[in-house]
Amino acid sequence: MSERTESVRRPRRLVVLLPLIVFALLAGVFLLQLLSGRDGSVVPSALIGQPAPKTALDALDGLGVPGLDSAAFAGRVTVLNIFASWCAPCREEHPVLLALAADGRFALSGLNYKDEPGDARGFLGELGNPFGAIGVDPAGRAAIEWGVYGVPETFVIGKDGTILFKHVGPLTEESVRAQLMPIIERALADGATG
Repeated sequence: MSERTESVRRPRRLVVLLPLIVFALLAGVFLLQLLSGRDGSVVPSALIGQPAPKTALDALDGLGVPGLDSAAFAGRVTVLNIFASWCAPCREEHPVLLALAADGRFALSGLNYKDEPGDARGFLGELGNPFGAIGVDPAGRAAIEWGVYGVPETFVIGKDGTILFKHVGPLTEESVRAQLMPIIERALADGATG
């Protein structure tokens, strides 16, 4: 075989092997993520430990509850739930929110995300309104300030107005018991950090 023929075959082998090498590297990265033990459903938030964004949203008309004002967070532990009537997981978590609302030690507020007011009123009329305050965010601008990825999401805000916790996805009885309530209990006890 000539030297020229051998030099032509080497690049062809590399071209054939390159996709296999890239696939093997990607598979290795995914395997490391799986074996790391990290919870893939946890989305980090740069807002944890930071003051809650200044928020002043109009009330959802027809419900008799005030709008959402971050100034109202001062001096009280607040759980803020981001929801929408068009969100199927929001419907799924709603009984959990109703149960949380029965605990009068903290405020439960809602941020209605990119929703039609009539649809939101119908949603809460059908399922019940667990919120003591609801702010409407028709364009999603306030949600951006809160770092919302999608609905539902839930935040715990301490008495000093600091964000202590963020839960992405629908709350379940298990997530409330294992994650949310321990943070709330600590915030109620010390008022500042979770």
